[in-house]
Amino acid sequence: MSEITEPFEVWPPVCEPPQGWGTPKPRRLWLHIGLFLATVLTTMAAGAFQSGVNLLTDPWQIYRGIPFAASMLAILGTHEMSHFLTSRRHGLDVTLPFFLPGPPFPPPLPGTFGALIRIRSPILDKLTLVDVGCSGPLAGILVAVPVLVIGLLLSPVKAMPAGADQGIQLGEPLLFKLICWLTLGPLGPDDQVIMDPVAFAGWLGLLITALNLLPVGQLAGGHVMYALFPRWHRLISITFIVLLVVFGVLTWQGWLLWAVLLSVMGVRHPAPYCDWIPLDRRRKVLGIITIAVFVLTFTPMPFNLS
Repeated sequence: MSEITEPFEVWPPVCEPPQGWGTPKPRRLWLHIGLFLATVLTTMAAGAFQSGVNLLTDPWQIYRGIPFAASMLAILGTHEMSHFLTSRRHGLDVTLPFFLPGPPFPPPLPGTFGALIRIRSPILDKLTLVDVGCSGPLAGILVAVPVLVIGLLLSPVKAMPAGADQGIQLGEPLLFKLICWLTLGPLGPDDQVIMDPVAFAGWLGLLITALNLLPVGQLAGGHVMYALFPRWHRLISITFIVLLVVFGVLTWQGWLLWAVLLSVMGVRHPAPYCDWIPLDRRRKVLGIITIAVFVLTFTPMPFNLS
């Protein structure tokens, strides 16, 4: 009688990496530290400006931006360090996070363009692809949510008469609406939440999560989408870029810039070295959860300048 064997006798199947794969290259710690310290300064300045401080006339009041800076850097740092640690756990050669300082003025500019890491070795299989792609956004959202809750509790609610100038209106993704309702309760049609800088940092955390999870190219969302639907990845990427163009025309013009940047970066995703290894059930569930997080954090109109 012939013996019936499973397709894979060992799970996960063994994937032999290419020679020299994952060998760490020299790190420029001075660059990472310098960028981080610069981002600390610019986010503190942004938080101070949001608190009504004029740093041009009273620069010593920059300390009032510490709550915003600490909240923002906690979200960004958790997001990127989760990517970094997961990549190292899988043996990938990856850089430490690069924090990107940005203009802190005028409000509501956050003083940072975010943070990123660079993976310098090929990803072996789709299992690793899901782990690396999901880790950052899921870890970041776990920090952004409590930051948002604390910030909303610090935010006053004022009645705004119809026709009053309400300034820049922030978009309300589904997760923000839920947290706002649970934290502040039902609001009247004329009620306006005056966002505390900490609440704004939490809101930005939701936006950063959504941007990272755009299912395009080699963004974190693109990694997850390729692992789940490799045959459909390119079509999904193109479809979403078209949607961003539509949103850019109808809602917020910033999406047009994103559509251009993502098109230049490319919609294709390189196949993992051992692309034949399938996903296990846990990674499929993790991927679906990540897609759900994207749906909950994305909004077609992040900013309303009207």
